[in-house]
Amino acid sequence: MKIYANGKCLDLSAPQIMGILNFTPDSFSDSGRFFRLDKALFQAEKMLNEGAAIIDIGGESTRPMAEEVSEQEELQRVVPLVEAVRERFDCWISVDSSKALVMREAAKVGMDLINDIRALQQPNALQAAAELGLPVCIMHMQGQPRTMQANPKYTDVVQDVLAFLRNRSAECIAAGVRKENLIWDVGFGFGKTVQHNYQLLQRLTTFCEDGYPLLVGLSRKSMIGAVLDKPVEERLIGSAVGALIAAQNGARILRVHDVAATADALKVWQATINA
Repeated sequence: MKIYANGKCLDLSAPQIMGILNFTPDSFSDSGRFFRLDKALFQAEKMLNEGAAIIDIGGESTRPMAEEVSEQEELQRVVPLVEAVRERFDCWISVDSSKALVMREAAKVGMDLINDIRALQQPNALQAAAELGLPVCIMHMQGQPRTMQANPKYTDVVQDVLAFLRNRSAECIAAGVRKENLIWDVGFGFGKTVQHNYQLLQRLTTFCEDGYPLLVGLSRKSMIGAVLDKPVEERLIGSAVGALIAAQNGARILRVHDVAATADALKVWQATINA
């Protein structure tokens, strides 16, 4: 299983780590610690040295109750950082955005992968993704970030999420997105209760059967905090264990804050497999 962009190939036969780089003043986890270009670049280099293959740049916080960011503000945050990372590092660059113009402008300066929590449902996003021809991750979310955790309900969370991803993939392919460019994300924490999240994690292999690579992002989220009864800054081990379970259940890309710990967990698992 491989994906291609800008003359590069990312081999997904083994799980790859995507390091989170929130270029916002209000992200739920790092509280804007990297909201300066020099600090953001230092953090990108650190994550790459620790084992990340992808840097995921986001200019809008998508935590519950997050305020929306204007298109212009997101452009001003994301595009210079993508350009700076591309100039300095030989890595895959993902951009976490739902806005068509952000996708187009980021692609001009070196973006390799679109990571859209709204599954290309915002105005002109689907057309932009089809025209750019880059890999794109579509995610399931019930509701919108400001309201998604109010009262999530499903008939069967696994089957409901699976049906959405299948239907949306068909729509993307019909609009010109190549099937081999699609990646799925079940959307841990996006309109799901703690129980919903763990049901999805337990049955993650169900989502592998359609042949799309799975991206999983549960790092430091409330599903970890609820089990451990610990604040965000004390969820490293829980997050690494969650990432390892996801990998064992078929995840090909692990979106994480703590790259070194995740890489260590994967190395021990891989050594066990290889033994």
